[in-house]
Amino acid sequence: MSLPHYFQDLSILHINTTPHHAYFIPHATHKSAVENPREYSDYFIPLNGNWQFQYFSSYWDLPENFLQLTPNRQLPVPSNWQNHGYDQHQYTNVHYPFPFDPPYVPQQNPCGWYQRQLNLAPKANKRYLLNFEGVDSCLFLYLNEQFVGYSQISHCTSEFDVTNYLHLGENNITVIVLKWCDGSYLEDQDKFRMSGIFRDVYVLEREAHYLQDFFIKTALNDDFTAANITVECVFSDHHGQDIHWQLFDPKQHLVAEKCGQDFECFLVQPILWNAEQPNLYTLVFRYGSEVICQRIGLRKIEVKNGVLLFNGQAIKFKGVNRHDSDPRTGYVIHCEQALQDLRLMKQHNFNAIRTAHYPNSPWFTELCDQYGFYVIAESDIESHGTNAVYVPTPESSILLGVKTDIDQDAIRQQTIDNYCYTARAPEFKNAILDRTHANVERDKNRTSVVIWSLGNESGYGENFEAAAAWVKARDPSRLVHYENAIFQHSTHQNDTSNLGLHSEMYTAPEDMDAYFANPQNRKPYIFCEYLHAMGNSCGDAEDYFLAMQKYPGACGGFVWEWCNHSPYLARTDRMGYGGDFGDVPNDGNFCADGLVTADRQIQSNLLELKNVQRPIRAQLKDGKVWLTNYWDFTNTAECLSIRYQLSENGIVMQEGKINGIQIAPKHTALLPLELPADNGNLWLLTLFYEQCRATDFVPATYILGFDQLNLFHRPRLPIMPPLGVEPPTKATFSVQEDTKHIRVQQQDHCYVFDKQKGILQQVFHQGKSLLQQPLDFNIWRAPLDNDGLINAHWQAAGYDRAITRAYECHVTQYESAVEIKVKSALVAVSKARILTLDVIYRLDEFGTLHIKIHGEKAPHLPFLPRFGLRFCLDHAYQQAEYFGYGPTESYIDKHQSSLLGHYHTTVRQNHVPYLKPQENGSHYGCSYVNVRSENRQIFITATTPFSFNLSPYRQEELAMKKHHDDLAESSSTVLCIDYKMSGIGSNSCGPALKQAYRLNETLFDFDVKCHFLTHSI
Repeated sequence: MSLPHYFQDLSILHINTTPHHAYFIPHATHKSAVENPREYSDYFIPLNGNWQFQYFSSYWDLPENFLQLTPNRQLPVPSNWQNHGYDQHQYTNVHYPFPFDPPYVPQQNPCGWYQRQLNLAPKANKRYLLNFEGVDSCLFLYLNEQFVGYSQISHCTSEFDVTNYLHLGENNITVIVLKWCDGSYLEDQDKFRMSGIFRDVYVLEREAHYLQDFFIKTALNDDFTAANITVECVFSDHHGQDIHWQLFDPKQHLVAEKCGQDFECFLVQPILWNAEQPNLYTLVFRYGSEVICQRIGLRKIEVKNGVLLFNGQAIKFKGVNRHDSDPRTGYVIHCEQALQDLRLMKQHNFNAIRTAHYPNSPWFTELCDQYGFYVIAESDIESHGTNAVYVPTPESSILLGVKTDIDQDAIRQQTIDNYCYTARAPEFKNAILDRTHANVERDKNRTSVVIWSLGNESGYGENFEAAAAWVKARDPSRLVHYENAIFQHSTHQNDTSNLGLHSEMYTAPEDMDAYFANPQNRKPYIFCEYLHAMGNSCGDAEDYFLAMQKYPGACGGFVWEWCNHSPYLARTDRMGYGGDFGDVPNDGNFCADGLVTADRQIQSNLLELKNVQRPIRAQLKDGKVWLTNYWDFTNTAECLSIRYQLSENGIVMQEGKINGIQIAPKHTALLPLELPADNGNLWLLTLFYEQCRATDFVPATYILGFDQLNLFHRPRLPIMPPLGVEPPTKATFSVQEDTKHIRVQQQDHCYVFDKQKGILQQVFHQGKSLLQQPLDFNIWRAPLDNDGLINAHWQAAGYDRAITRAYECHVTQYESAVEIKVKSALVAVSKARILTLDVIYRLDEFGTLHIKIHGEKAPHLPFLPRFGLRFCLDHAYQQAEYFGYGPTESYIDKHQSSLLGHYHTTVRQNHVPYLKPQENGSHYGCSYVNVRSENRQIFITATTPFSFNLSPYRQEELAMKKHHDDLAESSSTVLCIDYKMSGIGSNSCGPALKQAYRLNETLFDFDVKCHFLTHSI
């Protein structure tokens, strides 16, 4: 026996599966249906656990008698076989992992053979439905050596009526799963490619004549004072009995009770559902011996005048794209894992999820109903690999000796035409419609689902137009979304009339301005993906937030993405990414783009988003503090307290707590707090917004966000804190100079300057060297993931290998100081001069080293990653105090999650271990930093706020290594003092860094003082 080739025949999508229908689990009693998870239902027969398993590198290797195999190996179900030593992991974003030759897939198509026993005594008056909630990529089902059926769509349920195949006692279930099928052309999502039975498997025992499907529809009147609930039922045959219906309100009071095959109920003063107040009614209905429980939220989604309204209120999605992904279990996500994600999302002020780019487990949206999240439910469709099909270019035509008039516009259009292949090809129409039906039918009764998405990045054409029309006809109560409708095939005129939103991804915040300036644009604007959170990222989060607030028609966005995709390498606790598994093709660490790590450790990106999305914002205006409530439905008095601190020059002078401030949603109120008078000092008012009553996910006193107001707009501390040591006594100088060096002796200190490079080469104290290497002028940083595009220009200009050379170096000794003036430049081999520098080093009688720098950058060169000084200190310097933005890493465009204040850190604490090493751990807006060993300290200030970084690694080491656990610590402590550093942005897959955040000054001055002291604080 051999497998029939259904898996590469687009005319065959399923064989002997039941029609797509709503997800529900029948129970035997009212109490069980209302209170118990599905596993406690008398009608739910779980088939999870260890199955007999055998892996074949090609389906051609299946023996003729594959139904009689007796392997001695087992594999847990659910699981992905790549996580258990079979096949290999592969990460690819766009490129198909097989030749683009639809509907065919490779002959070397790996497959998994699964088998288990089901001990059952089938009842004569029952039907038995075998459910597979997720199988990648397709499955052949055999029961007692009889072929039952075939199905695909990896992330949707395949259900088979196996009643007629069962017998009393042991029943032998055999499943053949193929790694690829023709459906894989529509499942080219940006993720690790894994295979197998990865979601739950179970049998449902149903009545002989059972309720097959139902559709709960709700309607609200215009002023939301009345609601109508109807339920339309579909039965397995025409012998439908009456159903006993009971409806309970959110407080479990019975509000309606009826009998009949359908249900309709009218409610006065209904209690509405939204993501902030997820109030749910409970509908319980009995059909024969089956009791079904469905939670119902009453809400209305509509668009008026280009504004998305939810229960009459304009809302903003504070959303995130979420994959099912875990470093150990792969695609397998259990309820507790999902709850961990939802808990973290709530605690970080997210209110919406896009199921990217496929339906999640069917119970996932039930959790979103219960805990309050808006959901964009997306079909299991993505085919952006068509982009990789070869397109001739003018350069290739020249090389090939072919005359052509191809220009860049023609190339772009040909690429778009390729992109739209599956969207237009007639042979893919049924598959796209089938996946759309599966998505909508399964989750149509979920309150949290507010938008249907047709899929992701698959071009646009007739197939998606048909899908959108079907969805709009089937469920006009929700909006239809599809971002790729912005792409148009050269021979097709797009029809977007059934799409309810204008969706874009990764465009700049200001791009919304042009959209809303056009009065023809009447659809709400949504970022279905933005803020690519790869590595040290999300630098423009605040800019996006402010841009969205400008327009009522901007309904928010969904950050890409929730978690890194980083499976553990075999038999280790080391996480990998594309290329670590011998996978070709691969897209490297482009999968490490999450707000949290793969094992759900919080990163600074998530903290930044949390505070950008804080529910309250404070503004200083005319000497008073005004608070704005950004919740859509919640008054601040219901769940918020404000704890405040007033500090003067970093010292808290007053603190307290204010309860019960009444601010209606989207309204502003005055903070009842008297502010100090201006006395010339740095006054900061810090407001912490605390949860005052516990919820399911947010404990009482949890800080939902904060604001810090600089009351008199002072950029830095006016007076530096005392050093904690006696001032050094005045000392005379001894100056020695030769052709290479200038040596300045001052009591126990000795400073050595390199005349050829014009830099401080060494500092000695009592004969001990404080610097492990000479002081550098530093313009380079270990490239961020977001620097991927600009980094090529930086390297082309030589920034990564710049060195200092001096043209002139003169020393002058005064009565109370020694001054060394240097004219120098930063240059690189084969490159033109990068910077011209005029530097004055001044040593005063108290041992303070004053470095005054005037820099001039060649105007044609790219903006600089940074400019500053790099000290390679003795390894004993492990501690630091500073006044600046902390305690998290902070940058010019990424410091919403930081507060200005005094902080302490250590070299290791300050380092951020990104999966792929890159620039990290800087602190923005500093007035001073004091780096300490046990008996020495280096106290550094500047005339303007600066950034600093303290690290165990040199930036060259960070740039060179591919994984954090490959890093070798430097023998020195690396201290960077930066005049400025360019911002973080989100350009790994987003707009270029804004001009305002670039270090692109052609002229600049940096004035630094270094105190080398011999007593610790």
